[in-house]
Amino acid sequence: MKRKSLAVLFTAVFGCATLAATPAVAQEKFVTIGTGGQTGVYYVVGQSICRLLNRNSNEHNIRCNAPSSGGSVANVNAIRGGEMDMGVVQSDIQYKAYEGVQNFEDAGAFEKMRAIFALHGEPLTIVARSDANISNVKDLKGKRVNIGNPGSGQRDTMDVVMEALGWTRDDFGMVSELDAAEQAAALGDNNVDAMVYVAGHPNGSIQEATTTVDAKLVSVSGEEIDKLIEDRPYYAKATIPGGLYRGNDEDVETFGVRATLVTSTDVSEEVVYETVKAVFENFDRFKRLHPAFATLDPQQMIKEGLSVPLHDGAVRYYKERGWM
Repeated sequence: MKRKSLAVLFTAVFGCATLAATPAVAQEKFVTIGTGGQTGVYYVVGQSICRLLNRNSNEHNIRCNAPSSGGSVANVNAIRGGEMDMGVVQSDIQYKAYEGVQNFEDAGAFEKMRAIFALHGEPLTIVARSDANISNVKDLKGKRVNIGNPGSGQRDTMDVVMEALGWTRDDFGMVSELDAAEQAAALGDNNVDAMVYVAGHPNGSIQEATTTVDAKLVSVSGEEIDKLIEDRPYYAKATIPGGLYRGNDEDVETFGVRATLVTSTDVSEEVVYETVKAVFENFDRFKRLHPAFATLDPQQMIKEGLSVPLHDGAVRYYKERGWM
């Protein structure tokens, strides 16, 4: 009996020691990237980054998902609230959130925001039914216009344009606030005369709109727009090339921003480092995932359109590559 007790004690002590010596399995980290509507480029950006990051999840123990979201403003608020780790955000929204101005004034400056890299250019794109006789942004007055859902980048940009033109919602014949996934159908069903979108091109929603009904891309130009661009460093003139959409063979003048991937200092250096590494170690593959990515250049991506500091994890990778 005594011998049995000693054996049990031996097993208990040395068994525990063996378990303690066994390396613990690294806990898997889950990362969420805010995107936009499912027909937009933001959704493709998030899905593409997650696809590349998840390919080596067995090495870095990071799992990524990129759900559809309300867009730039919603993504900023979600990152700030800890509901998301990263998000795709227009460069103008990035600036305003970091500085705590305009629609971020009540929340105050988001000083923890950090940039990861910039992406494609995003012109403000207005698409109007051909029978609505709209050729310039000023022709929207008195028309039925979808100005975008609250929380989206297009809504924010359209609010800025309306302010520059001295307009309020009352200047339109009717205002709707449909999200990006709904507005093309509304245009085709003759529920609105025009829709607005801030997006990279070619864009699925705009292709749907111009294929469903005779529709034209509208010029966003004039003295008021020139002044708007001059006063805001995150805006720049842009041209949407002709030939991308049915019935739109001519170039269209407008202005725009850049899409950017942002995060906060609450997200670890390692998570951001692995995210950046996943994209740039597979950059040719990434560029093939959407036509809007085709002309991306790493040197521009780590500088242009970024009005907040880079995250330490991004800096670490860029320095390793000799880009900084």
